[in-house]
Amino acid sequence: MANNHHHHSLNISAPPHPASAADTAFDDDGRPKRTGTVWTASAHIITAVIGSGVLSLAWATAQLGWVAGPVVMMLFSFVTYYTSTLLAACYRSGDSVNGKRNYTYMDAVRNNLGGFKVKLCGLVQYVNLFGVAIGYTIASSISMMAIKRSNCFHKSGGKNPCHMNSNPYMISFGIMEIFLSQIPDFDQLWWLSIVAAVMSFTYSIIGLVLGIIQVTDNGKFKGSLTGVSIGSVTESQKIWRSFQALGDMAFAYSFSIILIEIQDTIKAPPSEAKTMKKATFLSVAVTTVFYMLCGCMGYAAFGDLAPGNLLTGFGFYNPYWLLDIANVAIVVHLVGAYQVFCQPLFAFIEKNASSRFPDSKFINEDINIPIPGFRPFKLNLFRLVWRTIFVIITTLVSMLLPFFNDIVGLLGALGFWPLTVYFPVEMYIAQKKIPKWSTRWISLQILSMACLIISIAAAAGSVAGVIQDSKSIKPFQTTY
Repeated sequence: MANNHHHHSLNISAPPHPASAADTAFDDDGRPKRTGTVWTASAHIITAVIGSGVLSLAWATAQLGWVAGPVVMMLFSFVTYYTSTLLAACYRSGDSVNGKRNYTYMDAVRNNLGGFKVKLCGLVQYVNLFGVAIGYTIASSISMMAIKRSNCFHKSGGKNPCHMNSNPYMISFGIMEIFLSQIPDFDQLWWLSIVAAVMSFTYSIIGLVLGIIQVTDNGKFKGSLTGVSIGSVTESQKIWRSFQALGDMAFAYSFSIILIEIQDTIKAPPSEAKTMKKATFLSVAVTTVFYMLCGCMGYAAFGDLAPGNLLTGFGFYNPYWLLDIANVAIVVHLVGAYQVFCQPLFAFIEKNASSRFPDSKFINEDINIPIPGFRPFKLNLFRLVWRTIFVIITTLVSMLLPFFNDIVGLLGALGFWPLTVYFPVEMYIAQKKIPKWSTRWISLQILSMACLIISIAAAAGSVAGVIQDSKSIKPFQTTY
């Protein structure tokens, strides 16, 4: 993503002239012709969205109950779809048919809003990516342990509870990521997203199937209209947990950050914004149906006891090999996804460092290390040191605060309002020059305010969850 900024020299707004053979291979910005369609764009979105967020949905539904749970999920899907259409209109600045293209979310903010808001957007985005790295470290280690535990359970015939410390698993995940993060542009490997997609569908579908099997075993749908009852939790806990559930659901829908980049693969005419609207509708619809099934089946299977992470909470014990497949899929997915989220952050920091200290050898010098049979590996000392430190920090934080749900809720809350609602709304208002205090302007602002309140509530609920959970554990000594 970092090398997208050199191509703005060609900006053709002249009337279309008869295209010679040479012209047809390129788009209006001089880049190779884009070939994406509604279907490819939808596939990209669906694979990007359906991920580890799905694991906490049964728990979130259980906090809210059979009425509010599905209603809130529908609300999130509606807001996400609506603000995504606003964002799609901002792919081209000035005019959504012929305007200048933006290649990333940050570009769009820079060209539609500019100034201080760009810095704000960058900050939110990078804090969010840092958080995702922590969330993924926790989730992976929990899944690695679940594999160990389910096999140990199976051996002892369910007699040994098989408690174990999560630290070695987090550390091994960290070591893997230190190696992978030394590979420049690892996130752009074409096969990575295919593997990730296959993995996330594997574990989501296994979770769904196990839920359905469990429900048929129980012979009835568990759960209640209002969710976890006061009594098993205190009144204030009930409120905080409901708020946190909002954050978990918001996290499951957070994909606005990649929309512009997906839109940048779509061919025109019709205008990219039109195609993108259709693609968003399709993918949000598919995702919502899938989420409803996973969340509701998980809740129906376990009722108020739905675990925070569907596939590792040991609601399901058998068939244990199927659970193992699901958890292996989670680990493989998250090992790759960690890089997809962190590499843009790495590139951003490295670009900044080299522009700030252009003469520093430590930062700018590449040392070629020959690898027999391959291209020489370019070793950059700054990259080696900084990326390694980054991974070590995310691993340490994960070991300090290993609470999957709370962290996911907090991330969902922090990312949801600014990135999914605030910036798209502001950019749309600027792009379409919507006059202040007009009906359209007021309704967009009301939407934005409502989502801000939801975000604040969800963040508060998640922080309350972290505080609640930290009372019960000593740092670095978490066992499951």
